[in-house]
Amino acid sequence: MSAYPNMLTPLDLGFTVLKNRVLMGAMHTGLEETGDWNRVAEFYAERARGEVGLIVTGGVAPNAEGAVLPGATFLKCQRDVENHKSVTQRVQAAGGKIALQILHAGRYAETANCVAPSAIRSPISRYTPHELDEAGIEKQITDMVETARLAQQAGYDGAEIMGSEGYLLNQFLVTHTNKRTDRWGGCYENRMRFSVEVVRRVRAAVGDNFILIYRLSVMDLIPDGSSFDEVLRLALAVQKAGATILNCGVGWHEARVPTIATLVPPAAFTGVAKNLMGRVTIPVVTSNRINTAEIAEHVLASGHADMVSMARPMLADAHFVAKAAAGKGDQIAPCIGCNQACLDHIFVGKTASCLVNPRACSETELIIQPTSFVKRIAIVGAGPAGLACALTAAQRGHDVTIFDKAQDIGGQLNMAKKVPGKEEFFGLLAWYRTMVSQSKITLQLGQVVHAEDVLSFDEVVIATGVVPRDPEIMGQSHPKVVSYIDVLRDRARVGHKVAVIGAGGIGFDVCEYILHNDKIAPRDTAPADLDQWMREWGVADPMEHRAGVAPQGPQRAAAARQVTLLQRKSGGVGKRLGKTTGWIHRMQLRAQGVTFVSGATYDHIDDMGLHIRTGTTPAETRVIAADTIILCAGQISSRELVDHLAAKGKASHVIGGAAVASELDAKFAIEQGTRLALTL
Repeated sequence: MSAYPNMLTPLDLGFTVLKNRVLMGAMHTGLEETGDWNRVAEFYAERARGEVGLIVTGGVAPNAEGAVLPGATFLKCQRDVENHKSVTQRVQAAGGKIALQILHAGRYAETANCVAPSAIRSPISRYTPHELDEAGIEKQITDMVETARLAQQAGYDGAEIMGSEGYLLNQFLVTHTNKRTDRWGGCYENRMRFSVEVVRRVRAAVGDNFILIYRLSVMDLIPDGSSFDEVLRLALAVQKAGATILNCGVGWHEARVPTIATLVPPAAFTGVAKNLMGRVTIPVVTSNRINTAEIAEHVLASGHADMVSMARPMLADAHFVAKAAAGKGDQIAPCIGCNQACLDHIFVGKTASCLVNPRACSETELIIQPTSFVKRIAIVGAGPAGLACALTAAQRGHDVTIFDKAQDIGGQLNMAKKVPGKEEFFGLLAWYRTMVSQSKITLQLGQVVHAEDVLSFDEVVIATGVVPRDPEIMGQSHPKVVSYIDVLRDRARVGHKVAVIGAGGIGFDVCEYILHNDKIAPRDTAPADLDQWMREWGVADPMEHRAGVAPQGPQRAAAARQVTLLQRKSGGVGKRLGKTTGWIHRMQLRAQGVTFVSGATYDHIDDMGLHIRTGTTPAETRVIAADTIILCAGQISSRELVDHLAAKGKASHVIGGAAVASELDAKFAIEQGTRLALTL
């Protein structure tokens, strides 16, 4: 019997059947904008081969004013139809079904021509939108209907109308953004008219035998958002208008509540979707932070929804469902919710990928093929770079040996996993252990490697990572000074007043680690307390409080320590953190009372604490009183072995932190290790 009977049960939609209860949620990848439609087709076809029940594409704008970003792709002419046919035909040939998401960004569109129900600029946008008049509203509806019609012509099995996350349809629904007094504003019946009319007219254009998904915002998480009664009223209206499936979304992009980042507890919002179960008669899909087959099965078995939506997990492992069905759930590469290679890429105009799986969106380029000549490969370092290289090389058929001086694999991932909010690294490390144990890889742990140990190998890969940089501060040998490594490995006692030198990713992680309790005991792999997390972020039951916004706001317990976080650079502290997650980390530390200091020159350390200057005159010298001073002042590459091998005439390949000591960049390390293995 399957371990995931609910997840793997087919879903009968009447005119068609989905093979299981897993929907690959829409996510923009930037692939369509490359113009390489073979690459687009292969990306989706790989997920179809992985047995996902229904794929939803990234959002396609119905017109120029509705595009999220400049240069976005459209579906508006016969040439576009032919391009999209290459996608649908390949997906369907692989046994899959695929729907096109129609997304009108409204005031979120990064264009001066953006439009909205009212001329109110979003706090996360540069442009004030133009208020739509009656003719403009008709144009938006007509363009969305035409996009759906062309999607059907291109062979899509369905379409999803994006009515969530604060995009145009969502903007019409709430008084937060809709100040109109005509038939498209005012009372809720008027405000929901736009959404209902789009669904009704799309259904009329495509006929009955076409999947029509409505992405419904079940909890806006913004002031003056929709109440649950309004959400239910809209759900029933779009059901009557012809929707086949309701796909539940949570939170506007401008909401100051994280909804998909790794610190969000697993399946945190599925209970909100459950509020619709039994109240509507069409299938309900729930989403957000569902990233394992076990979580998906539990959500479905608990009656929270009829289907689960997983987007980023399908980047991490295209064969998620197939592995689960084959009883290989432990081999599913986990999405860790980091956003580093997916959303962060998109927001800076790069094609998406995945930290865990660099082949995501590069399936036509990074092809794993059996080697024609088996080599003995030594990989020194069992961190993310070395592991990625080893697994890919072994998959190709090479004879691989991994050496590491530590007693366990994972390198500095073993420190990252201890940081509150980064517990997903436990799952990533478990996956690496599983994959290494099931590969023909020899592990030599607890061994310091010398050049002589690897001279006989055909190829030597150096993945020895980084060591902390010496900040060269006078007095840094004082007993109160410790390294971040000693703190994260629980080898250092940390006092009540703490100064953290270095405000990169490591500095922020260390602050989070020491703030959670005075014993510095990290949370284990058990899910975080959901009620506590909701209180900390000001999230309430949407059936009791409009839009899920707690009237009392975020409620956080007092921090266990008094912390000052310092950086040498002037400007905002933490500005170099991830584009889509940096705001969360900055907000967390501020909420816990952390003092940010930028433009600091470190003068010296003594019994009084850390003496700094924040200007150019002695008058601006001050002391940060501290019981403990933690050094997080960057890293340098650990690559002595490279030089020792070179002295003996042995060339080597250097990857990961040993090649570039830039923070603790697992994304770079894993991609570089994977790419190298494909060339050996």
